[in-house]
Amino acid sequence: MNIAIVGTGYVGLVSGACFADTGANVTCVDVDAAKIERLKKGEIPIYEPGLDELVLKNVNAGRLKFTTSLADILNDQEIVFSAVGTPPDEDGSADLKYVLQVAETIGQNLDKYMVVVTKSTVPVGTAQKVHDTIQRELDKRGSKVEFDVASNPEFLKEGNAIKDFMSPDRVVVGVESERAKKLLSRLYKPFMMNNFRVIFMDVPSAEMTKYAANSMLATRISFMNDIANLCELVGADVNMVRQGIGSDTRIGRKFLFPGCGYGGSCFPKDVKALIKTADQNGYSMEVLKAVEEVNERQKSLLFRKLQAAFEGESLQGKTVALWGLSFKPETDDMRESTALVMIDLLLKAGCRVRAYDPVAMDECRRRIGDQVEYCRDMYDCVLDADALLLLTEWKEFRLPSWEVVGKAMKHRLVIDGRNIFDHVELAEAGFDYHCIGKK
Repeated sequence: MNIAIVGTGYVGLVSGACFADTGANVTCVDVDAAKIERLKKGEIPIYEPGLDELVLKNVNAGRLKFTTSLADILNDQEIVFSAVGTPPDEDGSADLKYVLQVAETIGQNLDKYMVVVTKSTVPVGTAQKVHDTIQRELDKRGSKVEFDVASNPEFLKEGNAIKDFMSPDRVVVGVESERAKKLLSRLYKPFMMNNFRVIFMDVPSAEMTKYAANSMLATRISFMNDIANLCELVGADVNMVRQGIGSDTRIGRKFLFPGCGYGGSCFPKDVKALIKTADQNGYSMEVLKAVEEVNERQKSLLFRKLQAAFEGESLQGKTVALWGLSFKPETDDMRESTALVMIDLLLKAGCRVRAYDPVAMDECRRRIGDQVEYCRDMYDCVLDADALLLLTEWKEFRLPSWEVVGKAMKHRLVIDGRNIFDHVELAEAGFDYHCIGKK
């Protein structure tokens, strides 16, 4: 089966490598010529565990190819996935210019039946816009070629994307014809040999499903952060509360961990886009507006805890160590990360900021330059620090030598933004320890 994937970002590259690994002939397309040359050499532009090996394996097997020209390879394909970026516009809506540029190219060059699939996260109605754009270009050429447009949103978790793709709990596909349904069923069959979990639906419902799923998860996070903040005020322990409500099978245990705010490429963008879609249709998503407001406030919570720990004393000249820069573990992605908010607040307060992250320091340097000091490891990071702030729950941070940390720090103050440390252990080691949702 021959398929093309336009866009070699996170979604496109993971999808292409995984489809190729099941035997499909995949051509990944990107307008960035330098990026394509790097990929041909096996150089992966993003950090995702196992992706480099998977790409190299399938390139060497001849099943995965890279090109800058969709027009040159278009009519050799049965399915074309559009996985280009949909960055948020200034008003929070998804910018569809790249999606529609792909549609124009397809319409200008299409000579045979094909299924065009929107893989990017796009607002409801985008598939229709893609269809109209392709049809308009075909009409200009006087071409009567048939085609279908489908929606196949991705549900990949950064840091676990390959496993998610290869063993999905479900695949959502929006189609409008049996012909498209049959072709996409054939493509996904290798992933569903034991249990066929493809959920077919109409295209608008598939587009909405992705936004609804991410918005629900974001809502759970903000809800628990609100509960955690109240727990501190009334003397409750949010960890006990989490266990209590998570044991209710109607609620479940996932996404009930309080923290210092969510970030990344999906949740912030998708919540904003869904709010904007509702506004454009004369409806106000009040719950999601509150979710967004709570999350933005949560990102500065550790700074407020730091100020409180010094009891109103100026933070000017204080050295603050940050463990973690990426928005979550197992990725170098810093989009909308709490670390960016914290760094900005600390620098404005006159702090000296030292930072360590296992993989995201190059990305941080690319974003903000040398405004912070980048450290060689987590112990170097806390040298002479007045406070340590844990922002990302990387595994290597879970069991540090508190004896070494204590000797390196100027003041034994730890503010845990992910509630991963044992307060009893830190108290016995002589630390002033603060977490979220518990006094």
